Amino acid sequence: MDMVTDEEKANAVLDIPFYFHLEAAKRLVAMGVDGIWLGDDVGTQRGMLLSPELWRRYLKPRLATICREVKNINPHVHIAYHSDGNIYPIIDELIEIGINILNPVQPRAMDPAFLKKRYGRNLSFWGTIDEQHTLPFGTPQEVQREVLERLSVMGQDGGFIIAPTHHVQLDTPLENFFAFLGAARNLGCYPIEGRIE
Repeated sequence: MDMVTDEEKANAVLDIPFYFHLEAAKRLVAMGVDGIWLGDDVGTQRGMLLSPELWRRYLKPRLATICREVKNINPHVHIAYHSDGNIYPIIDELIEIGINILNPVQPRAMDPAFLKKRYGRNLSFWGTIDEQHTLPFGTPQEVQREVLERLSVMGQDGGFIIAPTHHVQLDTPLENFFAFLGAARNLGCYPIEGRIE
């Protein structure tokens, strides 16, 4: 609410984690790490949690500063951005400010194939294995099929880290977890090839 009713307070609150994370990221990159993880969780299943305009006013400038500062230290550092849900309206701008990797790509919120086709030259993807339905409620064969489908679509030409969209939850049967691991190990090495038996 403060983003709408009290801009001064919203900026003061947001500056606390911003300056902490900016300094931590700069120190880590100066020490030699090759990747930085940022995130905000600004999406829901159907769209943005806050308007793109509010994101642009409050969050984008802070993200852009962190990206710029760490890439000034090491232009080759990879920056991953985490947000659950559907964030279609801001993906172009994430690329514009220097984000390299999008996580987790929830397939029930955004279409992985569309993302790969539209943004695959400028963005890598991390996730895409459905933790809302397939892993907890699917069969091992459905899990394997989803792994094969994601690898065949997302893995072409690189830029893909196959993973569940979130930490594997307690409602995921072990046989589904092992089906994911087995299929990812057997099929998930470059060059992408192979078949599920």
